Amino acid sequence: MTEPAAARSVISLAGIRKAFANGVVALDGLDLNVREGEFLSLLGPSGCGKSTALRLIAGLMQADSGRLLVTPSAGPPAEAWHHDVAYVFQEPTLMPWASAFDNVWLPLRLAGISRADARQQVCEALSGVGLDGFEAAYPRQLSGGMKMRVSIARALVTRPRLLLMDEPFAALDEITRFKLNDDLLRLQQEHGWTVVFVTHSVFESVYLASRIAVMTPRPGRIAEEIAVDVPYPRTEAFRTDPRYAATCQATSAILHRAMGAAA
Repeated sequence: MTEPAAARSVISLAGIRKAFANGVVALDGLDLNVREGEFLSLLGPSGCGKSTALRLIAGLMQADSGRLLVTPSAGPPAEAWHHDVAYVFQEPTLMPWASAFDNVWLPLRLAGISRADARQQVCEALSGVGLDGFEAAYPRQLSGGMKMRVSIARALVTRPRLLLMDEPFAALDEITRFKLNDDLLRLQQEHGWTVVFVTHSVFESVYLASRIAVMTPRPGRIAEEIAVDVPYPRTEAFRTDPRYAATCQATSAILHRAMGAAA
């Protein structure tokens, strides 16, 4: 599945400003549209407000000014949108005393679904991220990549329409990161999620995304956008494709321009 050429916006941010109590202005004049079914990457240097933008989209915080609009025709009413969002943090944030099954069951448990009734859904989520047979394993028994897979399964078990990911693979080794990139693309194509993926890696954003929004240093706003005009599915061969190298080079140039303009 590839993103439709005229996919509608499901979330629009216009003129967003967000400052914190310590006086730091994280975002100022942020304009961004998130399109249905796309894989959007927010790319920028550390501290540019990428994570803040993601938390605003998730409804975890409120902007000081500007507008965040949800397209009502995209499914449930706008006020119900945030019940259809899953968030994957930079760290797995697993409960160390709970098994992989119970960690994934958590959002369903909070929704009042019993362990027995959730079993099939939880097992499907774990299977989807390649963790068949690890239902009873505890976080201390899992590698870093496996812990992140449990975290992703926990996000997927609710069957979201919008998946928000905040640099989830940044702490992993390159081999594990590449494998999880491939698994994420496979799952996104299978389920048709809308994905917003935060990263500071040009190479990761080009490999994963259908569109990249490059942010300026703090206070963050969108400097430029670039479309990655390579169809899905993408495989490891794409990393040696001339189109990959050319898009990485173009994206890197945009990022450097954004940082230079800010300086």
